[in-house]
Amino acid sequence: MSARIRVVLAKPGLDGHDRGIKIVARALRDAGMEVIYTGLHQTPEQIVATAIAEDADCVGLSVLSGAHMTLFTRVVELLHERDAADIVVFGGGIIPEADIPKLRELGVATVFTPVRPPTRSWPG
Repeated sequence: MSARIRVVLAKPGLDGHDRGIKIVARALRDAGMEVIYTGLHQTPEQIVATAIAEDADCVGLSVLSGAHMTLFTRVVELLHERDAADIVVFGGGIIPEADIPKLRELGVATVFTPVRPPTRSWPG
């Protein structure tokens, strides 16, 4: 029997809308993953500290406020600084189509939006 995938889900920044991430948390849990939801208003530093402390396989970020480029970038940078670049980062929310390739270049594995399928097969 293989170990369960450990996923940290977080709402970075000031965005207070969490219905979507709670739906994702339940879906991942129902798929057999272990989900740690950090709650609202998390800093990138808090998210990375939790991911490392929880020995996470991946981090899912949800942003609806428009701050995705700054917040996703900082999480990826901090993971690299903490020698945890093997933790996969994925994201979702209200993210303009034009920003998705930029996020992918930064190291975000895939991006989910309300109107667009993921940018690659998940997991994969």
